[in-house]
Amino acid sequence: MRTPASRILVVCALLSFGAEAFALDLSWVHNSGPIAVSLSTKPAFPLKVSANNRYLVDRDGAPFLMVGDSPQSLIGNLSEDEAAAYIANRERYGINALWINLLCNAGTGCRSDGATADGLVPFTVPADLSRPNPAYFRRADNMIRLADKRGMVVILDPIETVGWLATLRANGVAKAYGYGQYLGSRYRDVPNIIWMHGNDFRSWQDSDDRSLVQAVAQGIRDADLNHLHTVELNFLTSGSLDDPSWRPLIDLSAAYTYFPTYAQILTEYNRTDHKPVFLVEANYEFEHNAGTDGGTTQNLRRQEYWTMLSGATGQLYGARTWRFDKGWEKELDSRGVIELSYMRNLFVHRKWHDLVPDRTHTVTIDGYDWLSEHIAKLAAYLGSCRVSTFVQGLFSKFRGFTHFGSIATNTYAPTARTADGSLVIVYFPTNRPITIDMSKLAAPATARWYDPTNATYRPAARSPLINGGVRRFSPPGSNSAGDGDWVLLLETNPADQVQAARGRF
Repeated sequence: MRTPASRILVVCALLSFGAEAFALDLSWVHNSGPIAVSLSTKPAFPLKVSANNRYLVDRDGAPFLMVGDSPQSLIGNLSEDEAAAYIANRERYGINALWINLLCNAGTGCRSDGATADGLVPFTVPADLSRPNPAYFRRADNMIRLADKRGMVVILDPIETVGWLATLRANGVAKAYGYGQYLGSRYRDVPNIIWMHGNDFRSWQDSDDRSLVQAVAQGIRDADLNHLHTVELNFLTSGSLDDPSWRPLIDLSAAYTYFPTYAQILTEYNRTDHKPVFLVEANYEFEHNAGTDGGTTQNLRRQEYWTMLSGATGQLYGARTWRFDKGWEKELDSRGVIELSYMRNLFVHRKWHDLVPDRTHTVTIDGYDWLSEHIAKLAAYLGSCRVSTFVQGLFSKFRGFTHFGSIATNTYAPTARTADGSLVIVYFPTNRPITIDMSKLAAPATARWYDPTNATYRPAARSPLINGGVRRFSPPGSNSAGDGDWVLLLETNPADQVQAARGRF
């Protein structure tokens, strides 16, 4: 969830002590390439895990690149017509996943009693998990169906732990399990669902709270064998497998971080017991929570490309619209979501699922910024659930004064390469030279620069290039936004790359 700034300040303090509204206004974009995209082939839901346990595939085995949004309060705050308009808008940008909370109360921007905007309450007896209100859940069904029609998977949180943990405690394990069974039975044949538990689950280390949340998960799994599960733990950075007790219950690892995203993604990717990893939450557009770097468009781009070149099966974007406060319609067609679609278009037309992160720097051998890489890894460790709250508190104070581990100041350049040597992609956060070992390519390569701010390409000098020796690459000046970040593509046969990128997205 998005924790209000005041709440994060409190947490850090405690740790230190132990159809006009939807009009597309793109007047600021000039010659920027295609904006609107569509889902060319609807995925065959439900989703599964690939044979190598690295990415998601649909029912037919086609790779599924998750490009998501986070309208967490959609069921609670929107009518069905508003939800349909919102989902249609997101389809324009190639979004194929939506994080939605099945229950929403004041903890995540809805009403205190959990009612919808027109008064449907989730339980016929207030807060009694054994008394679900059929009318409320029919409303939820309809909204999930709207997403399915647009080819979108719903990452559905059955009882998120910011606003509803107290309800779980009041009901106990048996009712929690029964609620899970109700949901599993109700939704087992609804194809477009991934179950996600937790949500800023700060007390996941408390055995009683963990048992309650896992009882819901187990109840769902016992009635529903068709869907994947994951869990979001806690900020400032975490991965689902930080809590090994979740391993038997989940199929997908959710990375949650306010640090440079590659650090947590690679932590999950490098686990010996790894599961496919996606970025569930990071900085949101139009937000700047205390103790974070905020969701500027440049920060969002860094989060996105760091994630995709570190082994993720995808990611969720987010914006202030997750709460659907008054005027939310005016923020839909933002620069952040447009640039997200540019990122999506770059990867989805290539063999993204075959990319392996260059963890040992055998492809990019110089200029990747060793110092930034290791600062981010250390910062992520110190800010994670894996250290004591005392250490976290000290680190929070240190970070506040020094910006140690900041996204905005981190200039690490990630690289990924396909195993067959047909494709290398490098993200340059800043304009500087980087040295590449060209022998890691299988054949002479076409080299191009991709501008992540307007989706245009520029040829690199003297391309095509032989696949031997080392070569230094420097970006072609500032990008269209006046920033220094670019993406370098080295492709042995660009046409073959696009042809080989079969899959549904």
